[in-house]
Amino acid sequence: MADTNIPDIVYTKVDEAPELASASFLPIIQSFTSAAGVTVGQRDISLAGRIIATFPDHLTEAQRQSDDLAALGKLVKTPEANVIKLPNISASVPQLVEAVTELQGKGYALPDYPENPETEAEKEIRARYDAIKGSAVNPVLREGNSDRRAAAAVKNYAQSNPHRMGAWSADSKTRVATMDANDFRSNETSVTLAKEASAKIELVGKDGSVTVLKDGLSYPAGTIVDATFMSAKALGAFLEEQIAATKAEGTLFSIHMKATMMKVSDPIIFGHAVRAFLKPVFETYAAELDAVDANPNSGLGAVLDAIAESPKADEILAAIDKTMADQPPLYMVNSDKGITNLHVPSDVIIDASMPALIRAGGKGWGPDGKEGDTNCVIPDSSYAAIYDASVKDCKANGALDPATAGTVQNVGLMAQKAEEYGSHPTTFEIPHDGTVRMVLDNGDVIHEHSVEAGDIWRSASTRKAPIEDWVQLAIDRQALENCEAIFWLDETRAHDAELLKYVRPLLDKAGVSEKFQILNPEEATKVSFATIRAGKTSIAVTGNVLRDYLTDLFPILELGTSAKMLSIVKLMQGGGLFETGAGGSAPKHVEQLMEENHLRWDSLGEFCALGESLKFLGQVKGNNKAHVLGAAVDAATQGILDHDKSPGRKVGQPDNRDSHFYFALYWAQALAAQSQDADLAAHFAPIAESLAASEQKIVAELAAVQGKPADTGGYYRADPAKAAAVMRPSATLNAIIG
Repeated sequence: MADTNIPDIVYTKVDEAPELASASFLPIIQSFTSAAGVTVGQRDISLAGRIIATFPDHLTEAQRQSDDLAALGKLVKTPEANVIKLPNISASVPQLVEAVTELQGKGYALPDYPENPETEAEKEIRARYDAIKGSAVNPVLREGNSDRRAAAAVKNYAQSNPHRMGAWSADSKTRVATMDANDFRSNETSVTLAKEASAKIELVGKDGSVTVLKDGLSYPAGTIVDATFMSAKALGAFLEEQIAATKAEGTLFSIHMKATMMKVSDPIIFGHAVRAFLKPVFETYAAELDAVDANPNSGLGAVLDAIAESPKADEILAAIDKTMADQPPLYMVNSDKGITNLHVPSDVIIDASMPALIRAGGKGWGPDGKEGDTNCVIPDSSYAAIYDASVKDCKANGALDPATAGTVQNVGLMAQKAEEYGSHPTTFEIPHDGTVRMVLDNGDVIHEHSVEAGDIWRSASTRKAPIEDWVQLAIDRQALENCEAIFWLDETRAHDAELLKYVRPLLDKAGVSEKFQILNPEEATKVSFATIRAGKTSIAVTGNVLRDYLTDLFPILELGTSAKMLSIVKLMQGGGLFETGAGGSAPKHVEQLMEENHLRWDSLGEFCALGESLKFLGQVKGNNKAHVLGAAVDAATQGILDHDKSPGRKVGQPDNRDSHFYFALYWAQALAAQSQDADLAAHFAPIAESLAASEQKIVAELAAVQGKPADTGGYYRADPAKAAAVMRPSATLNAIIG
C-alpha cells in the first residue's frame, strides 16, 4: 500500500465469487457512505495481487503493485484499523500454478513455480511462492481473537424458513476413521517458556551429523511452544487399512483435510493417500513417475497430467484404471466430470466437506452419480472426534431440525498466529532417520523426538497476550449472552494442558469459573448437540483450528451455510476486523456465472460485516452519521430476509445483483425514515423514492443478461471494466447510485 491516505474503512479485494460480488456491491457502499463523509477504499489481498506484489523485479513498472497485505498487517496493529475482510483463496499448489499461468498469459513475465528446485535461483523463487501458499493472509490480519455467531436476523430467518436436511438412518454405514497412535495428537509435547528466548530446530542424524532445520526463532516470556510429528509408516499402514475396510464395508472412501491452511503438512499427508490408493501403480512405475515429476502431493489430477508426458502413458493409465476398479469407490467432488476426492488437495476442505456430508444425512456422491454412505478418513486424531461425535449423534437422534435448533456461537483463540495455523514455517518432512531437537539459546532442549525418514515434524506456538485476551473475550461474551459456555480443551493433550494453566486461574480471578465448563472436544460436541436440539444457545470457546471447524459445522447445520455468519475480530490494539463468512463454494459460483451469467453468491455476510464496521467507526471516531448508516444496514439486512431477496440457485431466478439492488432500496428507505440525522434523511429520501419507482425496470435490466455466457476477463485476475459490465448491467440503477 504505497499511499498513506488510509480510508476510514478498508474493503479487501479478494478472489472468485466474493470479488465479483464486490464489483456490484462496493459502488453502492461508497455512494451511500460518502453522504456521511466516510471513505471506503479497497486493498488487494487476492492471490493474483499477492503474486504480482511478490515479484516486482520480473515485471514492468506499469504491472507492479504495492504489497497491500504487508501494509494491512501493519494497519491491524493500530487503533485506527477498520477492515472488512472477504474470504480469500488460501492457495494450494495447483491453484497457485493456475494463477501464475493465467497472469503469464496476460503478459506478466512471472517465473514458473519450481516443483523441484535445484539451482539457488530456483530455490529462491520457490521460497517466494511458498510464502504465498496456504494461510498467507489470515495469520497476518488476525491480530485479535474471533467472535463468530449467527446474527439474530439471520438465525430468525433460518428458523422460519428451514433449509433441507438429509435424513439420517440409525444403520448408516457412514463413519469417521482416524489414527490411534503415532500421529500429531499422540506425539505432541508442550512447554511454557518462563522467560523470553530464542531457539533453533535441528535434526541430529544417527551418525552424529547435525542439520539445522530452522534458526532464529524467538518467543516472548509466557509463550506455549509445542512440537510433534506424524509417523509416515504409521500413516501409510492406517491408510491401507482404511482402504481395505472401506471396500469390505461397501462404502465410499474419502479423505478430509485442510491442505490450504496446513499448507506444508497436509499436502504431504494427502500425497500419502494418493500413493496408498494407487499403491500397485506407484510400486510398478516408480521410475517412470519420477521421470515426469508426477507428484502425488498435488493430487491425482496432477499425477494424471504428468503421466501424459511419459512414453509409457497408455500403459500407466491402464494400470491406474485397473487399480481403481479393484479399490473401493471414491467420494466424488464432481461425479459428472470424474473429479474424485483425491484429484486436488484443496478440493475437499474438511471444515466445509464434513458439515456438508453430515447435513446430507451422511451421504456423499459416488462415481456412479448416486449417493452413498462414506468412510470419512481424517488421519490426525487431534480434532477428528468432533466429527465422529456429530455423526454418532445424528445416527442416534436423526438430523438436526433447523426450525427449532438453538445456536452455537464461537470465541476463538487465533491472534498472532496461534497454534497449528501458525506452524507452517516450522514444519518439515524429515529427510533421514535421527532425532529432531528444539534447542533454546541457553542450550536447554525443550523438545526431542526420534524420527524416521518421511515423518512430518512440526512446531507451533501460542503467546501469552492472545491467550489472556481470548479468555477475557469469552468472559465478556458469556456475560452478554448469559448462556452455556464451554472451553473445548482436553487436559490429556499436551498443548491443552499448558493452556489450562492460563485458563483456570484467569477464570478464578474473574470469579466466573462456575459459569464455564471445560470439556474435551468429543464431550463438548455431545453437550453442544444436546443444547441446540433443546433450542438453546452455547458458546464454544476454542483454539484456532476448532474455531475454523466449528464455525462451519454448526452454521451449515443451523443456517444451511457458513457464509452468513457475523464474524468480528476485536483487534488487540483497539481496531476492528470484520469478516464476512466462508468462501468454500465460490469456485462453483464462478463457473455458473461464466456459463449462465447467474451469480448465486449470497452477500449476507458482507451486509452483516458492513453494519458492524460502520457502527464501530461511529463509536471510535464519534461519527454519529456513520452509526446511523450502520443501524440502517441492519434494517436493510432484515428487509432482504423478510422479503426473501437472497439469490436463487438457478438461472432465471434473482441473483446476487438483485439482492444488492434490494439492499440499496431498503438501506435508502431506512435512512430516509430515521429521525436521528435530518441531513441524511433528506439526502436519501429522493434516492429511496427513485429506487422504489424504478424497481420493475431495474429488475428487468438485471434479468435480461441471464442465460448467456459472461466474460469477466479472467478467473484469478478479472478485467475491472469487464467485471463491472457483467456485475452492473442495470443502467437505471447505476444512474441512481451514481
